[in-house]
Amino acid sequence: MSIRPILNQSLANPTIEGAGVHLHRAFGFQDPEAYDPFLLFDDFRTDDPALSAKGFPWHPHRGIETITYVLAGEVEHEDSLGNKGRLGAGDIQWMTAGSGIMHQEMPISNTRGQMHGFQLWANLPRDLKMTSPNYQDVPSVEIPVIEEDDGTVVRVITGNFWGRTGPVDGIAADPLYLDIYVPAGVVKSFPIDTRRQAFAYVFEGAGVFSDAAAPQGVLLEKEVMGQEVNIRDLSGNRTVVRFGAGDEVHVQAGQDGIRFLLVAGAPIREPVAWHGPIVMNTREELHQAMKDLRNGTFIQPAH
Repeated sequence: MSIRPILNQSLANPTIEGAGVHLHRAFGFQDPEAYDPFLLFDDFRTDDPALSAKGFPWHPHRGIETITYVLAGEVEHEDSLGNKGRLGAGDIQWMTAGSGIMHQEMPISNTRGQMHGFQLWANLPRDLKMTSPNYQDVPSVEIPVIEEDDGTVVRVITGNFWGRTGPVDGIAADPLYLDIYVPAGVVKSFPIDTRRQAFAYVFEGAGVFSDAAAPQGVLLEKEVMGQEVNIRDLSGNRTVVRFGAGDEVHVQAGQDGIRFLLVAGAPIREPVAWHGPIVMNTREELHQAMKDLRNGTFIQPAH
């Protein structure tokens, strides 16, 4: 087995989207080849209901799929297909925008004022850009949970992993999407098909992801204002780590453990023409989408 090299790691950037939702963007609206087939990843997390309550009112999507994963609070949603519902803690929503869909997502904080979730955008290949829209809600109880003897816990949201299959299927990118917790000090390896691009997003704790050039990476520590901190290859809260090719990801959890999303998908390697929530292959297709929005033909008949 070969450990995947770390191509880069960075902190998610604070931004405001929708009608005023404060969130952190790990990547998006940048080089689409870097994370191909994934386009954007947002972490919307707050303890102040006022920072998320205005939500994401009605808006269009075309040419992509979105995967929403809620950890705390709820997300109330509605779309032009007539779907309505509410995602709770641990629930998943998968939406194929295809030829075009209008929807809205309204976050609702829990009784402690907390709201936390993630949204991932996956690109659609050229031959599926104008497919009929589709939608699926998956409750938390349907997501397989793997518990290892060392305390490692893996929730399999999509894809096949350690003999379990995630309940969200039919996504064109055929992604592997895992929610992983590794206890303090535990060293763990996670296999990934080498043909897929992969990234990790750390949202609790910290740890070391070994690089192919330094597979025996060890936590290095020093005293800073009386507190021990990791100073080498640190991946902590809101850190995204992008990996190169290889068979596995190797991580050593820090003193508080580490929890992260591990996501991988087969790259599409097609031209990308991108304007906000619409992602096509050419500028001409983008112009057509804008024209459809203006003249009321954005929502296509089912086919």
